[in-house]
Amino acid sequence: MNVLSLPPQTRTGADARHVIAACFLGWMMDACDFFIVLFTLDNVARSFATTLETILLAPTLTLISRPLGAYLFGRAADRYGRRPVLMATILTYSGIELLSAAAPTLGLFLALRLLFGVALGGEWGVGTSLTMETVPAHWRGMASGLLQAGYPAGYLLASLLFLLLPALGWRGLFVLGATSVVSVAYIALFVKESPVWLARRHAAHAAGKTARDAGGGSIRMLLRRHGPLVAYAVCLMTAFNFLSHGSQDLYPKIFLALQKNIPHPTITLIVVLYNLAAIAGGLCFGILSERIGRPRAMALAAGLALPLLPLWALSGSTAGIGLGAVLIQFCIQGAWGVVPAYLNELSPPDVRATFPGVAYQLGNLLAASTGLIENGIASHTGGNLAPAMMLVVGAAACGIITLALLNGRAHPTLLPASVPSGDPV
Repeated sequence: MNVLSLPPQTRTGADARHVIAACFLGWMMDACDFFIVLFTLDNVARSFATTLETILLAPTLTLISRPLGAYLFGRAADRYGRRPVLMATILTYSGIELLSAAAPTLGLFLALRLLFGVALGGEWGVGTSLTMETVPAHWRGMASGLLQAGYPAGYLLASLLFLLLPALGWRGLFVLGATSVVSVAYIALFVKESPVWLARRHAAHAAGKTARDAGGGSIRMLLRRHGPLVAYAVCLMTAFNFLSHGSQDLYPKIFLALQKNIPHPTITLIVVLYNLAAIAGGLCFGILSERIGRPRAMALAAGLALPLLPLWALSGSTAGIGLGAVLIQFCIQGAWGVVPAYLNELSPPDVRATFPGVAYQLGNLLAASTGLIENGIASHTGGNLAPAMMLVVGAAACGIITLALLNGRAHPTLLPASVPSGDPV
């Protein structure tokens, strides 16, 4: 399997810090908008006089359309530049969030959530490619962990905004979510285009190629040229998404609230603490990947989650459960913190805005049935969700370890051969 390292960059530390801040903010607000929907499903259902089962179509439609967004926005970014397309994704999901707040009918609301998934799928791949192609090579591990930390940060922000529900209602929370549009102004003022993309565009123009030619060709061409690489990345991201969805989706409301009968304020505290731990984990293992390599860092984080499974799911006390949740999310999101750098370093240069996002979102789509699988397993264990979560998360962690180390044996480190100059972090 061919690993294509990113070339050195020449941008200053200030440029790198601006792009990290902008892409972190975009991904955080993207995740926040998605979780606001999950937290207000029952309120939205009552507003449209429908059932909770019907309104569950909203997040399902969002997940289904994410791979399409990763492909469409990624191809646009490979052809026309990371910076303008990133701004377009943020403008799109902010506008859709605002329109969702004003949706007069259930049908229109669900249609808007389908379109929201397109923008949601596009933001991550474009943002990570812009970041990894701009920051100095020795910053990539830290930048990867910080960028991926935007997801638990968005989860945390949505949890805090949810406290305003009695005062604002679900429509007011959606309006607050739409304020993510301010990050577009930050990008316009302070973020520059990827130097790697600019160099490729100049080289393409010198060779007489069009933007379409420089963008890497069709998806069929990508599969023909890099089929094994695409299959590997999708399998890896499927395991990663089973890991995160299996540990998060049913955990707060179904496991903690309904099965363990833990009070809502305590659940909120546990959620806040494990999201803080997730942010710290992403940063720690992202930085560690600079020393031991991306595959080993991912495998280590996933491996450390395995012995924590009994504490996380089988503890008899609330304190034990909370401690288990904090520790296991530190490891799970620690493994995730390496993903942006790893996928971008694996990616063929001409599709670097497309390849990581499509692999991520296809993996997410393939793991979309995680909750159903866990519920199905629990139905055979007397309704006890703990063994089901342990089985799904444990299997996903083992899958990540196997896939990462299989590729890691051929490429024991993805550290660049030369470290470019740049301001210290």
